[in-house]
Amino acid sequence: MATANKNLSSYDKSQIPNAKQLRFGIVVSEWNEEITEGLYSGAEAALLDCGTLSENIIRWNVPGSFELTFGCKKMLTTQKVDAVIAIGSVIKGETEHFHFVCSATAQGVKDLNIKYDIPVIFCVLTDDTLQQAQARSGGVHGNKGTEAAIAAIKMATLGD
Repeated sequence: MATANKNLSSYDKSQIPNAKQLRFGIVVSEWNEEITEGLYSGAEAALLDCGTLSENIIRWNVPGSFELTFGCKKMLTTQKVDAVIAIGSVIKGETEHFHFVCSATAQGVKDLNIKYDIPVIFCVLTDDTLQQAQARSGGVHGNKGTEAAIAAIKMATLGD
């Protein structure tokens, strides 16, 4: 397990570029809201900690993880942002639906990164159980939202 020995919320602030002049879009899935709100809180806190002004964080909600791609595309084409974070949570159920949603969402975010010159960060948990998702959205393994925010800052400043 990739996160077994790593806290997703750990970062060395001295190694992160200052984000004061950056604007971030965060598109949040409403499905599995307990998890996605935890991820959003982690992302927002990390962005603010690294200097982002609160007015430079734009949040949009979409119904589910499948809709993240469209929400991120709309964010990229209508808002002046330096990076977008796609936040979602898909928890495996009894059908193959999990695999279709996870694959389509990952491919959609990948396609946006190819098409646009603004990075889109994949912060979609794809867990087998609710407990695994809780552990990665502010629980024992930290917060994947924090990790996504740090990735967004680094990608927004890539090459600067």
